[in-house]
Amino acid sequence: MIEVNNVTKKFGKFAAIENLSFKVDKGSIYGLVGYNGAGKTTLLKTICGVYKADDGKVLIDGVDSFDSAEAKSRLFFAPDDLYFEPYSTIEKMGKFYAGYYPNFSFTTLEKLCKVFGLDKSGKINSFSKGMQRQAELILAISSRPEIILFDESFDGLDPQKRSLVNNMIIEYVAETDCSVIISSHNLHELTDICDHIGLINGKKIVLDCSVDDISASRCKFRLIFNEDKTKEDFKDINYKKFSKDGKIITLSMAGDPDENEAILKELNPLLIEKFPQTLEEIFLDEMEGTDYDFKEIFG
Repeated sequence: MIEVNNVTKKFGKFAAIENLSFKVDKGSIYGLVGYNGAGKTTLLKTICGVYKADDGKVLIDGVDSFDSAEAKSRLFFAPDDLYFEPYSTIEKMGKFYAGYYPNFSFTTLEKLCKVFGLDKSGKINSFSKGMQRQAELILAISSRPEIILFDESFDGLDPQKRSLVNNMIIEYVAETDCSVIISSHNLHELTDICDHIGLINGKKIVLDCSVDDISASRCKFRLIFNEDKTKEDFKDINYKKFSKDGKIITLSMAGDPDENEAILKELNPLLIEKFPQTLEEIFLDEMEGTDYDFKEIFG
């Protein structure tokens, strides 16, 4: 299990992440979503012990990840900025990783190279960006770690290879009970593979929920009134987002949809409609500074 407890990481006076907490259970695939610059890479590097937290702790099965070489030996970090030794091949990098990961499987490496159509003897630096991504993913799984951190690791993959990667990760987790964190700025990359989603914004986790629970606990309501309504009329309503088009009011709300509907009915609308929210809509609701009036900019 990964436990991130009130972690803050600063660079000088700048706090990249601040008082951030969440956990990832064994056998879980956790999607960490946020815009570029939100602090995802800093968080992953703090989890794997590259950075030391200025406040708070990261625990791997109860052990501080920064101070424990044993904890680090059970964890594989696949960074966004890939690095391979000059003139290295997948086979040579496998031998390199085998020196750090006692359960490294060359049988797995050879089988995965065939699945992805990669030459294990070919120079990795001559590969395309997508092929280099695939090589790193193959090396990660072949290392047989108990925890894997993927930082924007689907960049450069075509849809067919992305599907292969998804299946590979899902099967590995099912077999080993591995804990996986996948960071991305692209929500669509994560919805088919992750069982849990964390949205990072403003240096903090603003939403931390299972994928099933997110859809069940968020709803959008469209209300029509016979008189003009303003935000002031909804000041006692706990909504996430408010929009108005004439006498039509649209609200997105968290919590039990039926309970929220009952609360809204007390305002006596002529009509009330209820719609489930997509993960993308929820993501945009939770992100700050995404609602611009371009008419004011270009008008």
